[in-house]
Amino acid sequence: MPVSSVLRPLTVAPAELFTENLAAHTAQERYYTSRHRAVAWVRVVAFGASIAAVWWLFSRNELPAAFAVVAVAYAVFLLLVRWHSAVGYQREHYRLLAQLNQEELTRLEGKLTGFDPGTRYLDAAHPYTADLDVFGPHSLYQLLNRATSRLGHDWLAGWLLAASAPEVVQLRQQAVAELAPDVAWQQEWQARAKHYPKQDTDPRRFTEWLRQPDFFRGKAWLKALLLILPPLAVASVVLWLLGYSAKPVLVAVLVLGSLNAMFRQARAEYFQHSSSMRDALRAYRDQLAWFEGRQWKAPHLRQLHATLHAGQGPETASVFIGQLSRITGLFSMRESPVVAAIFNNILLWDLGCMWLLERWKTRLGGQLDAMLEVGAELEALVSLAGFQTANPTYAVPELSSTPLEVTAAGLGHPLIFTRQRITNDFSTVGAGQTGIITGSNMSGKSTFLRTVGLNMVLAQAGAAVCARALRLAPAQVYTAMRTQDNLSESTSSFYAELKRLRLLLELTAAGQPVFYLLDEILKGTNSRDRHRGAEALIRQLHQRPASGLVSTHDLELAAMTDELPDSVTNYSFNSTIEGDEIRFDYHLTPGPCREFNASKLMQLMGIEVKL
Repeated sequence: MPVSSVLRPLTVAPAELFTENLAAHTAQERYYTSRHRAVAWVRVVAFGASIAAVWWLFSRNELPAAFAVVAVAYAVFLLLVRWHSAVGYQREHYRLLAQLNQEELTRLEGKLTGFDPGTRYLDAAHPYTADLDVFGPHSLYQLLNRATSRLGHDWLAGWLLAASAPEVVQLRQQAVAELAPDVAWQQEWQARAKHYPKQDTDPRRFTEWLRQPDFFRGKAWLKALLLILPPLAVASVVLWLLGYSAKPVLVAVLVLGSLNAMFRQARAEYFQHSSSMRDALRAYRDQLAWFEGRQWKAPHLRQLHATLHAGQGPETASVFIGQLSRITGLFSMRESPVVAAIFNNILLWDLGCMWLLERWKTRLGGQLDAMLEVGAELEALVSLAGFQTANPTYAVPELSSTPLEVTAAGLGHPLIFTRQRITNDFSTVGAGQTGIITGSNMSGKSTFLRTVGLNMVLAQAGAAVCARALRLAPAQVYTAMRTQDNLSESTSSFYAELKRLRLLLELTAAGQPVFYLLDEILKGTNSRDRHRGAEALIRQLHQRPASGLVSTHDLELAAMTDELPDSVTNYSFNSTIEGDEIRFDYHLTPGPCREFNASKLMQLMGIEVKL
């Protein structure tokens, strides 16, 4: 199938490119819709003409000619069905391509509600995901994810859940750099999979099941019966239709029905596992064929390409997965009880499909995991490439060998979609560094912490970042921002925060570089204890391979720069009050906050506070 997308240089604004693609694909969809209707009418006319011709010939007792017309009509009917199906596929394909471009436009507008939130990956004990909106409503996962299969979703989520090694990040960056400019290739990859919507089953359960002992092991007698009984049953039916005794048919049905009943449980198990994977296998078949048909330059893409050709002779992974998808598709006969009863009691259909599956497994079953993993990783890479395509001004981060370096220019929050997104420059280098951020309410302290954290997660997954430039060293991101009480565990929010901070200390004690983001720590106690505890925590963290940012309303904490001028740096977000209006500039400013606004906010809410 030719690439069905408008090829434009990436100097064109993404919104313009996606809008143009949407219009072009919608027009193609309308064209194939009209063709689909036309072919349907051709089928109706051909069927009617065939019936009329056969009726006329039978009425004139010209039986040889009538049977010849039946044979020709059947062949023509099959060709028309195939033509109709091909046109229908094209119609659906262009609809899916149009849908993909509409989804890209929707993401650019920041409307993420309709996308999979990935809440199944949320874990309150994770070092950062809950605080940084990596998963859930209006999340980074919704912004990035362009995968369709369960395994593809898991691969992308895995990259967001844990930082990858620098050499792995570089390989992904190179792969994404090759994929991102070719919007047509990306969207063709995605559209091919979207034809098959039922891909929620975890394929790892299927491949594990395939590794179980073969059903036909030790049943040579059953294989022999599969070769002997169905032809005899078909012959008995033919003879019966020609006027001979029906007793052989009854005997055949009785014997074959007994075999089906004997292995009912095994047949049901094979059907369940196979039918659950049918769509995912067909999707990977089409996607991998698309990937295999191109020569790649990026080292990691070349490696994935080689994996798909390893140990299979001249045939490719898509061919073998295609064979498996056809075998699993044969089990779909069970979806029609009447048809299944006829085929099983005449042809032993289920048992024959089970034998075919085990023959396939003997030849290639051990390599299926690797093939599916390649497909899933490509889905994740295409997700990163699509994100980079949609955001061409985002920077590809540079990995630093200087411990705990985070140096950013024009750093912005990737989940804020205003046209004038406020960005900030920021830099910290080395262990034992803490930036203390003070500021008034709603001035942007927490948002900035999330901005730093989300971009670090993106960078260490191999994605572009919302910045003009970013250089960072590998580090474990750790947050304590949204601690809440837990009634089921009789845990207060203050105690929950203490547990969170204890995990941070345990993590830093292990020797791994950690970059922490702490928002209003120890807010559940009085101001004196809060100040003493925060100071003690920062001093303790300075003895370990850790650096980070702490936001606070506690101006006394900012005085730590007097004691530790080489380790503590003050920053602030400020606001100004003009009449009854509070104005924020959301710019990170060196030094402690100049003015707070809580009293003014309370006054605006009707609380009589003397200013």
